[in-house]
This record gives sequence, C-alpha cells and structure tokens, in this order.
Amino acid sequence: MDGEITPEEVERLLADGADVRVVDIRSPGAYARGHIPGSENVPFQELPDRVESLTGSEHIVTVCPHGKASVQAAQLIGSFEGTADARVESMAGGLEAWTGDLDDGGDGTEAAADEGSQSPF
Repeated sequence: MDGEITPEEVERLLADGADVRVVDIRSPGAYARGHIPGSENVPFQELPDRVESLTGSEHIVTVCPHGKASVQAAQLIGSFEGTADARVESMAGGLEAWTGDLDDGGDGTEAAADEGSQSPF
C-alpha cells in the first residue's frame, strides 16, 4: 500500500481521465444507493477471491464509508503479486469526506454510506 489519497485528488484524477481504478468495498446495496461515478464494487468480503481481477492496473484507490476498512483493503491488494507494481492507495475519510457527485444508478434514491447495523459497510 502506498498510503492515502485525498478525495479531492481522486476527483481530480477522475476528471482528468487518469488511468485509475476506484474500488468501492461496500456491500452491493450500499454501492447501488450511491457511489463515485466510474467506481467498481468489490465488496470487502469478496476481495480475496477477486483481487486477481485488479492485475495489470497502474493505480488503484480503495473506498469505504469512513476511510478505515479501505486501508485494510489497500494493504490486501498491495500484497497481491499481480498488483505489486501498482500504486495502491486508500481514500482518506472515505465517502463521508467525498464532496463530488455520487452516482445512484438513476433510480432517484438518496445516496447512503452504509446499510445500517446489519452490514459492516
């Protein structure tokens, strides 16, 4: 893992069309209610089985509700042999700190950072 990146830096990278993969580790339901446009959903509990899909990426940013679990996710991704050459960062403050637009899938529901007490995200 290469540390943390600010939400503003992530927003700037996305706006500039940089080759960055934003990996949202929340549950599919939380992701559907609101996520960073262009991000992909890889729930934390599925990450060990799906980390290989990130092979070949140059820059990976992990995202969670508050910026804590995404640090662990970034460490896991960074330890995988196939991502050893990638820059892997956690977005500081998580979605709570994100001030950019959120994509809600077009269903008009308000974005939410978590699913309540039944889900870790």
